[in-house]
Amino acid sequence: MKKLRLIALVNLILIFMNATPGKAAVPAKISYIVTFPEAQAHYAEIEMTVSGLNQPALDLKMPVWTPGSYLIREFSKNIESLTATANGKAVAAPKLNKNTWHINTTGITSVTVKYKVYAFELSVRTSFIDVSHAFLSTSGIFLWPKGMLDQPSTINIKPYKDWNKVSTSLEKVGGDAFTLTSPNYDILYDSPIEVGTQDVFGFDVNGVKYEVAMYGGGNYDKERLKVDMAKIVAAEVNVFGENPNKHYTFIVHNKLRNGGGLEHLSSTVLGASRNNYGTERGYRGFLGLVAHEHFHLWNVKRLRPIVLGPFDYETENYTTNLWIAEGFTAYYQTLILRHAGISDTEDFLTGMAGDINTVENQPGSKVQPLAESSFDAWIKSYRPNENSVNTGISYYDKGAVVGMLLDLEIINSTGSKQSLNDVMKYMYTTYYKGKKRGYTDAEFKAAFEKFAGKKLDDFYAKYINGLTPFDYNKYLGYAGYKITDDLANSNEPTMGIVISNGPKKTVTTVFRGSAAWIQGINVGDEIVSIDGTPVTDPGTAINGKKVGDQINVTVTRDGQAMIIPITLLRNPMQKNKIEELPNATPQQLAVRKKWLNL
Repeated sequence: MKKLRLIALVNLILIFMNATPGKAAVPAKISYIVTFPEAQAHYAEIEMTVSGLNQPALDLKMPVWTPGSYLIREFSKNIESLTATANGKAVAAPKLNKNTWHINTTGITSVTVKYKVYAFELSVRTSFIDVSHAFLSTSGIFLWPKGMLDQPSTINIKPYKDWNKVSTSLEKVGGDAFTLTSPNYDILYDSPIEVGTQDVFGFDVNGVKYEVAMYGGGNYDKERLKVDMAKIVAAEVNVFGENPNKHYTFIVHNKLRNGGGLEHLSSTVLGASRNNYGTERGYRGFLGLVAHEHFHLWNVKRLRPIVLGPFDYETENYTTNLWIAEGFTAYYQTLILRHAGISDTEDFLTGMAGDINTVENQPGSKVQPLAESSFDAWIKSYRPNENSVNTGISYYDKGAVVGMLLDLEIINSTGSKQSLNDVMKYMYTTYYKGKKRGYTDAEFKAAFEKFAGKKLDDFYAKYINGLTPFDYNKYLGYAGYKITDDLANSNEPTMGIVISNGPKKTVTTVFRGSAAWIQGINVGDEIVSIDGTPVTDPGTAINGKKVGDQINVTVTRDGQAMIIPITLLRNPMQKNKIEELPNATPQQLAVRKKWLNL
């Protein structure tokens, strides 16, 4: 008798556990209706219905960040006027914390929640609404029911006035462009939506349909873009051996001045300057952005660090491998244009020399190791301040340089038979397709070693986890190239500051170790005069001076004038370029041919 009572008690406990807040006993049905009655004021109104409930409580949550942009953005700050109804009556929906609303659902099978979202930040990672269009960065628009991230949902969009198009990678329901479906929230939060009158065109690559949605106009040539974007796609598919998509969407926001991009599983959002397509430099820059974000289709969206999926949408997701996820992608954006025949060898080498200059001219590269730069993305990369140049290094720029060095190492070690492409394809096949999970740092290191045919402990100790200067000539020498600094013999003096362009010459940056750093010039100081002569340009004000000369700099700080003596130091800035070595050997030429797809 006691045993039967114990079994009954256990069963009751299990039933209660299966009905805890946020965990549905059976799959719920989730739907959204999105309207824009106040588009002119930058608002969307969301009506969310969750039906099929069989639980005592329902918690609704808003993500605090969006994957690919490693910063807590607190999207719930844009939600207002949230109300809930059930069975035709209002029900309480108190807020438990910054991004959670709680609803008592005892005896309730269906709840409808209405709320407004303010959207007036046009970037690739945040939502924006006005009378011309709506860009919905979905992680900042749609609440999710706790415990139901794996549940499907439908989204019905009621367009504003003359809006007649929807561009997204989400599937349409019954061919209706304004009714969309998502199999789960990881897909929904990885599928931004553009609604409006955007210019839409497309192209196919090996049966995969590509859509390009252009908002904001511009001097772009659609036919030329179709050809060159298809070349980029084909070259990137060649790296990994397959395209996992059936269709892919480019959402492009053309503004007077704009930039940046954010990758998604089957789409991307790009920022571009609408009048830059008319110059070769501007056009090539846009294609580089296309190459970068589309390469993420594999690198980070599928081949990913193990912590980046399934995502935790409520807190930071730390990884030391953004130098692979982003840095290698930055390397490939330059390499792919060369391999696709869009740029020539000189363009490629100039681009890589630019990455080298960025690394070498940033004092923070001697302070922060590359792996730490990745880990600290949440607190540093997206929150730069006046001292960031002195304290850190971008995992984009330094990661791109590391990608180049490892590519050359592998090509040289394999007798020009294999390259970094083979590592990327192997990791994609092994972990995304085979193990169906992300990789660890040790696993990617092991793959580098597998293809390089040697241990890379020393490489990692120096360049990934340490601060050893790169031995550029060793690796470039494999392909018959060398690095040359045009300023190596310069003895130009400098204070080591950057100033604003306005009428007041205000200091915006003081470089670590510079004369100004040593003598205590501060960011925010206004440079008034040098040696008693009023300053219009601090750079020209020291013309004729030599390294070791002392000058007296008058600054205004907090409304008070002070004189700071400065002993000028040599300008340490580099201007590197990559040049051919004379008399390259057959082995070096073979490496070069493999590397540059000559």
